[in-house]
Amino acid sequence: MTRLNELRDNPGSSKTRVRVGRGIGSGVGKTGGRGGKGQTARAGVAINGFEGGQMPLHMRMPKRGFNAWNPKDFNEVRIDRIQAYIDSGKLDAKGVVDAAALVAAGVIRRPKDGVRLIGSEGFTAKKVTFKVDYVTKGAAAAIEGAGGKVDLIPVKETWKKTPHASK
Repeated sequence: MTRLNELRDNPGSSKTRVRVGRGIGSGVGKTGGRGGKGQTARAGVAINGFEGGQMPLHMRMPKRGFNAWNPKDFNEVRIDRIQAYIDSGKLDAKGVVDAAALVAAGVIRRPKDGVRLIGSEGFTAKKVTFKVDYVTKGAAAAIEGAGGKVDLIPVKETWKKTPHASK
């Protein structure tokens, strides 16, 4: 049985590290594989993107990328959850179910940028009219299959190009 103080690597399994800066004959003497003088020959140098004092290219480019610069934040509400609120009597199915009605019933906390109905099963309420911003195909089919109706709120144009005033 081997004891902990007798553990060794297998012969030839580990290499000894190269000792740089130990003379011409070692092959890595003098500069130690770092080349000539200057910033890169010193320790602790990180010059990724540095352009010698000029504003680097990655800082000159606009930072828009693939992210929307004015994203909309919708409340996503499952239709089976709305059905549970209708069954419990917290949500009145006779009127129009919109963001204000959902807030009053406690389904959502605040209207945000609108309501998005998702889900495709678990909805059985008859003749419910929804006034929402977005609805998935499955949710629309389930609501209309139960005898309800979905009215989509038209999208507002919040960004318009205005012609520049001429001088």
